[in-house]
Amino acid sequence: MNLLNYLATEPKMMLFIAGFLGLIVGSFLNVVIYRLPIMMEREWRKQCAELLNVSVQTPSETLNLNQPRSHCPHCGHQIKVLENIPILSYIWQWGKCTACHHKISPRYPIIEATSAILAMITTWHFGLEWSLIGALVLTWALLAASMIDFDHQLLPDNITLPLLWLGILCNLFGLYTDIESSIIGAMAGYLILWTLYWLFKIVTGKEGMGYGDFKLLAMLGAWMGWQALPLIILMSSIVGAIVGITLVLMRLQDKSVPIPFGPYLAAAGWINLLWGSALTHAYLLWTYH
Repeated sequence: MNLLNYLATEPKMMLFIAGFLGLIVGSFLNVVIYRLPIMMEREWRKQCAELLNVSVQTPSETLNLNQPRSHCPHCGHQIKVLENIPILSYIWQWGKCTACHHKISPRYPIIEATSAILAMITTWHFGLEWSLIGALVLTWALLAASMIDFDHQLLPDNITLPLLWLGILCNLFGLYTDIESSIIGAMAGYLILWTLYWLFKIVTGKEGMGYGDFKLLAMLGAWMGWQALPLIILMSSIVGAIVGITLVLMRLQDKSVPIPFGPYLAAAGWINLLWGSALTHAYLLWTYH
């Protein structure tokens, strides 16, 4: 309790700890973003083989979020502790593997830095309250899910479904909204996008989004309540449309290639988690004045 009281009176130290923790979690998120899709694909292949009663060659190497140890994908060099310090190791190594000197993607330190910055902003907003713990978990989960969707156009159930139930659990204690709004938000979040998906498919014959988007919005509804859904959908749709049109006009994106919607939903959800009430209040004032 003395430590908590100290941090409550020393916001700079509180933010420093939040940023430091964010860097460590960001390093782990890099592992999740890279390995989880591979793990899921292996599991799908195994299930399909069992369903079809056929044999399939499985990789001999165990792959999960803990094993094997992180290594260079080019030469197999195992990354030592001093080579795995978030951001600092990348700078110290000049962005290269110490063994084969192949360039390391700058995306790794960027995700670590983003994780730290988001953690600091979230901590500053919530302060040392119980709601901070859940907000940080949701923030990091949204970051990981966004990057996986960006890479593979896939929103893993391993992330969205546990977080959906965690949101309802948190709201049993009224941390972010009341439990009725939470449960309705989860149902409405899924059904809204599910309905739009089928209307779009019936009219155009094409799939406008994936089922993972339904689950992601259901998860956000479980955390923030059904009242947050209109703003989340509006913000994500506007930003997604602007970015998509810009990429197509600049010829950075083929218009026949679908653009993942998950990152925009996640960003809108995170913004709403912190400033949703203020944004809604400002909008209502602007509308009625």
